Amino acid sequence: MSEERVVLLDEQHRPTGTMAKAEVHRADTPLHLAFSVYVFDGGGRFLVTRRALSKRTWGGVWTNSCCGHPAPDEPVEAAAARRVRQELSLDLRTLDVVLPDFSYRAVSPEGLVEHEVCPVFVARADQDPRPDPAEVVEWQWADWSAFRTVAATTPWLLSPWSVLQVAQLPADLDRSTDARR
Repeated sequence: MSEERVVLLDEQHRPTGTMAKAEVHRADTPLHLAFSVYVFDGGGRFLVTRRALSKRTWGGVWTNSCCGHPAPDEPVEAAAARRVRQELSLDLRTLDVVLPDFSYRAVSPEGLVEHEVCPVFVARADQDPRPDPAEVVEWQWADWSAFRTVAATTPWLLSPWSVLQVAQLPADLDRSTDARR
């Protein structure tokens, strides 16, 4: 199996090279490309996941459905669909970018930094996930408005990127995704 690499970016978000994923997240993490996915079922419920305890950063923390990094030369949308399949065993019915230019920087309690340009996708799936335990320790379908309330009132319960993303996502995201069916 080949080494997983992430795409490094300059301040204008242009690719400048790659780095091994195992080396990129540190105290001085360089800006790099990632993505986040928010999966909804046919009833408008949102799939919230709890990161595996073994994750280097924010292990055991509740977050959006799936996150990851595209491989070099891999379209971000293709990478998002690939990781949802790998991490959650879900085949997506739809996948649409909703925050194409989202970026953030966050420091974990361990002192490791996330520093990413992270397009945000909303997706639809028709089945329950079967998560890879190395990625997801727990999951549940949740009410979108309840998740938004948690992000706004108790942000320390969630990953910092999901808190920042939720603040920019539409309040009716659960209903607006119905129109894309």
